Amino acid sequence: MILALPTRDGNIDDHFGHCDHYTLVTVDDENKVVSKERMDSPEGCGCKSDIAPVLADKGVKVMLAGNMGQGATNILTGVGIQVIRGCSGPIEEVVEKWLSGEIKDNSIVCDHHDCGSHGHDLKPL
Repeated sequence: MILALPTRDGNIDDHFGHCDHYTLVTVDDENKVVSKERMDSPEGCGCKSDIAPVLADKGVKVMLAGNMGQGATNILTGVGIQVIRGCSGPIEEVVEKWLSGEIKDNSIVCDHHDCGSHGHDLKPL
């Protein structure tokens, strides 16, 4: 299975659409990380790009993200990528926590572009 993590400076980026790059992590059937790869994000806002089908074509099945708008969530799920929102911290820790079942989708969405609130003061809908 391949996981995608919007990344900036080795951490989950607070907003999927503005990340520096994606870290693609391949996990084997025993939930062990077997490889990591960097994939540059498109120029401009990723939430309006065609990144979802590109990630799906690479075999991504899960997006471990900080926060994202409902439109981006719908596009990703529409190409078969499960979206887990509410992640934060170093990407290696996020992957390990997700693999151990500690991380679940928090259902918090950004309801407008550039809201400035990505996960800290929002409440679940």
